Amino acid sequence: MKVLLFSDLHLDTPFRWAGAELARRRRHSLRDTLCRIVELADDLGADVIASGGDLYEHERFTPDTANFLRETFGRTDKPVYLAPGNHDWYGPASLYRQVKWTANVHVFTEDRLTPITLTDGLTLWGAAHRAPANTDGFLQGGWRVDRGGVHLALFHGSESAALPFQEQGKVPHAPFSASQIATAGLHHALLGHFHTPRDAERHTYPGNPDPLAFGESGQRGAVLITVHDDGSVDRQRHPVASTTVHDVTVELNGVASSSDVRERAEEAVAPLTGIVRVTLTGEVAPDIDVRLADLTGVGRHLEALVPRLGRITVGYDFDALAAENTVRGQFVRDVLDAELDDEDRRRVLVTGLRALDGRADELEVH
Repeated sequence: MKVLLFSDLHLDTPFRWAGAELARRRRHSLRDTLCRIVELADDLGADVIASGGDLYEHERFTPDTANFLRETFGRTDKPVYLAPGNHDWYGPASLYRQVKWTANVHVFTEDRLTPITLTDGLTLWGAAHRAPANTDGFLQGGWRVDRGGVHLALFHGSESAALPFQEQGKVPHAPFSASQIATAGLHHALLGHFHTPRDAERHTYPGNPDPLAFGESGQRGAVLITVHDDGSVDRQRHPVASTTVHDVTVELNGVASSSDVRERAEEAVAPLTGIVRVTLTGEVAPDIDVRLADLTGVGRHLEALVPRLGRITVGYDFDALAAENTVRGQFVRDVLDAELDDEDRRRVLVTGLRALDGRADELEVH
């Protein structure tokens, strides 16, 4: 039996880090990725397609999303099993209830593991989140399989030992421990919720298949899981993303002008494709004007460039300034004599000096 597993696609997610036009393109890219997953199942000879939840976002889905999902899953004759997660939870207004699915699609609707026979001697147990939060672990309370053969589970949940290694903000929806999988009589768990991919002995997190944020790591995509007669599995990860996302840092130490800033950014993104976030950092001289707008047009070969200011310091010589017989010199002397810690003193000095110089650029003072 070959199962193609994916999870955490997050159709209709807002992409708050992007502008309106780029965010709309990214949402369409997620749809393209799902089409590739369905096509990949056919190409690889998978027997089953399984979603570990967060297929879409409940607060933002539209009738167009519902029509797209019905049409996409209806293109294949493979059985498709959907286990709703905390973002696409199964409730009265759920998309899952509104779609008249084709006969090959099965949605798990109970907040407990219920069985589906995939083939003789192989059972798939699936469950759904019935609320956006506070779903209990599906393996709690001594739950155990009630029949023989090989057993798989499909659900959206948090393996407790891996929580510290996941992306910021992950909370333990439907928590469980890895040891509970074997104790329950399950041979392997097919999971969603964690966006960082993870291949453990008895469970698999495929990770979100298409980038949702910058800084994501790991070989994400769809996972072809081959289940053997003894319950052991082999896994093959397949990239399916329609877009690549990169995160680069551009150091500004030593730049002589804003043109140098632009040139360094252009050089950093030249070998890249897709969407690139550029973070400007380093120390600049007081007379250097650093503005994100100056990066407009950099990386024209990219799908998008997303610039931001990181930690940029301004290299004032405070001792030399304190020796001046000027208003500026008196200001520096007064601040140096004030009872401030070093960080606050520097912040006051830089803020005041830039104000005295008539500078009103975008830099956050450090």
